[in-house]
Amino acid sequence: MTLLRDEDLAAAFDHASRSYDALVAANPGYHAHLRRSVRRLGLPGHGEGLRVLDLGCGTGASTAALRSVLPAARITAVDASAGMLARAAAKPWAAGVTFVHSPAERLAEAGVDGPFDAVFAAYLMRNVADPDAVLAGVHGLLAPGGRLGVHEYTLSGRRADRMLWTLVCRGVVQPAAALLGDGVLYRHLWRSVVEFDTAGGFADRVRAAGFRDVRVLPLPGWQTGIAHTFTARRAGAGR
Repeated sequence: MTLLRDEDLAAAFDHASRSYDALVAANPGYHAHLRRSVRRLGLPGHGEGLRVLDLGCGTGASTAALRSVLPAARITAVDASAGMLARAAAKPWAAGVTFVHSPAERLAEAGVDGPFDAVFAAYLMRNVADPDAVLAGVHGLLAPGGRLGVHEYTLSGRRADRMLWTLVCRGVVQPAAALLGDGVLYRHLWRSVVEFDTAGGFADRVRAAGFRDVRVLPLPGWQTGIAHTFTARRAGAGR
């Protein structure tokens, strides 16, 4: 199959939104890893006075991680899937979050304006058609010294990690998703990871977008070598 993009991918996520939370909850450490990635941004205190953009928020797991670690921050959460966004906005912790329905490539059209003190993007970059354009847009939305956090499936480059990812997807995730009628989306999930950058390659992409202090940090457990946190800064003074 070819990778899903743009409207086709948003429609697939719309369909999967009803069961998405149940599937990700079966992934050991899923929510704890998101909170770890948020903490790795190194933002001060509880986020007092900070504006944070959650780009590609899905059903809100990443937004919940931001609220947990930075409860005083003003959060704007954006997603291209109306179905996923509606699930996020209905969560009990969602009061005070600004939710915006928009693709990551068209934030200005949706009225999403900077500057933000931080942008957090979980499981987004391998799903956009032009990650370089999205990174450039994020760079422009950040205040000087603003921080970027990307939480993403990016393989280490080791053959063993690719084999483990394939085993988990084909042996566990895809059969469960097929029973729920979402097999196409989760076949896309497998392919989107194996065809995307390695962790080192994505770090180079972030640097090429003008970011400084780029760090690549593995996530623990079975996802070591499969999922990473990337942190970086826009040049200039900042918190």
